[in-house]
Amino acid sequence: MMRQARRALLLGGTGDALKIARQLGPGHVYSLAGLGKVPDDLRCTVRVGGFGGSDGMARYIEAERIGLVIDATHPYAAQISANAVHASRAARVPCWALRREGWQPQAADDWRMVGDWAELSGALAPFAKPLFTLGREPLAHLDEIPPHQFWTVRCLDHEEGNSRARILAARGPFTLEGERALFRAEAFDVVVSKNSGGSATEAKLEVARELGLPVVMLRRPVLPDVDREFAQVSEVLQALGEFSQA
Repeated sequence: MMRQARRALLLGGTGDALKIARQLGPGHVYSLAGLGKVPDDLRCTVRVGGFGGSDGMARYIEAERIGLVIDATHPYAAQISANAVHASRAARVPCWALRREGWQPQAADDWRMVGDWAELSGALAPFAKPLFTLGREPLAHLDEIPPHQFWTVRCLDHEEGNSRARILAARGPFTLEGERALFRAEAFDVVVSKNSGGSATEAKLEVARELGLPVVMLRRPVLPDVDREFAQVSEVLQALGEFSQA
């Protein structure tokens, strides 16, 4: 009797997760929350939508006979990462995580570290033209913009702004020249960022450094322990190959 292949559930939504998904064969599952573009050129199954918390994810793992969960979500998707660990333990399957290293400030950088929106708002008080690169979170605060500020909010999809906010729909990776042109045209005086790590969106930090602009940086959340943790896509793929052959 032919041995059944071991199935992996890949929790994605990042560029690194898509790199892994492109190497997955039929039987494996690539799960997306539903925001952004859904790839249509993968050999694996693509699942879109939530699970209904950790209990729902555990039921899915058991029903679909998943043998491994790989968390390759965004470093700030703390709730999804917690759900993945709880669901894996409940279903008694291993949980791995791809956790790329964050950016590190260089000698010429002026980073102002904050832990939440309240601290972020306080840190922005002296500035007039911030560039937000936090995703959708600032959209919930457009009615709170101080009279002396005009916001540019860059996120994946087009959204409506208001008289003091421009929503810029754009997808990385962003080039150094492109970021230089944007910063020149908009005359930002501060950049607001998550410490996402990776090269796709790092150019904004280089331009801020060149221009001497401060960066208000949101600290990374504390993520739960997993069975195996990886810093590179190549490491995940090698371990996944070993898992599939076991």
